[in-house]
Amino acid sequence: MSSDAVRLTRLEQVLSFTNGRTSPERNESDSYPVFGSNGLIGQAGESNSEPNTIVIGRVGSYCGSVHFSKIACWVTDNAIRATAKNDNDPAFLFYLLKHLNLNSWRSGSGQPLINQTTLNAIETLIPEPHVQREISVVISAFDDRITLLRETNTTLEAIAQALFKSWFVDFDPVHAKMQDRAPEGMNEATAALFPDSFEESELGAVPKGWRVIPVGNVVEAIGGATPDTKNPEYWEPAEHHWTTPKDLSGIASPVLLGTERKLSDAGLKKISSGLLPVGSLVMSSRAPIGYLAMTQVPMAINQGYIAIPPGGKLSPLYMLFWCQTNMDSIKGRANGSTFMEISKKAFRPIPALVPSQAVLDAFEPVTTQLFTRLVENEKQAQSLASIRDILLPRLISGQLRLPVKINQSGECNGV
Repeated sequence: MSSDAVRLTRLEQVLSFTNGRTSPERNESDSYPVFGSNGLIGQAGESNSEPNTIVIGRVGSYCGSVHFSKIACWVTDNAIRATAKNDNDPAFLFYLLKHLNLNSWRSGSGQPLINQTTLNAIETLIPEPHVQREISVVISAFDDRITLLRETNTTLEAIAQALFKSWFVDFDPVHAKMQDRAPEGMNEATAALFPDSFEESELGAVPKGWRVIPVGNVVEAIGGATPDTKNPEYWEPAEHHWTTPKDLSGIASPVLLGTERKLSDAGLKKISSGLLPVGSLVMSSRAPIGYLAMTQVPMAINQGYIAIPPGGKLSPLYMLFWCQTNMDSIKGRANGSTFMEISKKAFRPIPALVPSQAVLDAFEPVTTQLFTRLVENEKQAQSLASIRDILLPRLISGQLRLPVKINQSGECNGV
């Protein structure tokens, strides 16, 4: 048999499984990461698992989720910890378990559950250890690049949020001018756009000349609908993007590049708001309230959203940061007996501070430039993730042999 042979193997032959233990006292200044079924949940001063531990969600809605810790960590009792046996590669086995979709092996009619017995008995194709290591190097390179792109996006978003807070929440340029100081990091022309005093409003002291107006008077807030899901005429052929808040639950950046489902022309006609243009802001209005994203393709929305298309006094991008800043106030106006929901009727009266048009015009190009970079990074990250997910099963099965060369753009040669 070839040294590169792929064998049908039970997981118990390559992995040792043990249940986690009750979580210790957690403190963010401690050294050891703490993992539960849903991943990293904090830090602790002690560990119960060695470096290169695989963490598997054992119970609940995250049953079968898979996480990895390169350093010693603590695994809680709602998760299972797995370590590689013999010469098997732990990073490869982590990718393998993610590929296996362990949630499909769950049991329990009420609370989903996966146990060690089930995990031990799973059979799957597994290559020899030296091939495992080669595969994990390739796949890890994808993950490292994706992580870098998303860390960059976190920084870009934080810069834009900080600018919004400085100008429209803390009013730093106004305070500086009141003290006869040049606003920090701002040229003279931009500084001249800000007033040098405050006046009272229903929101307290605000820059002189800026107005407090119900948000529904300065933006259009619209909702959506769900065509009959049992009528295939509304869904086939699938031509128009249609989003539910589920599409936003796992996004790494506040951008929506696509949707899980699409509508037919007939289905689209059942939604009075039609297709939102690119650059609209969507906010989940229930279960839960507050997911936010800027749309990057035309799409229709279901009834679980409030959407703000372009064309209002305040742009959707400005409103992204406004909603983030005012989310407590937005949630405070929600109600409902089954689940909390913020209706369009309750959203529209929320008072919004509206700066002068000149200040808004100065803010928009700076944040648009940052956000454009963020969108391109997220597109590249999703493209890399897609390639990674196509490669992995082929590498595991032996259908694709290494080496596989990956260029700087994430394009793959040798498939």
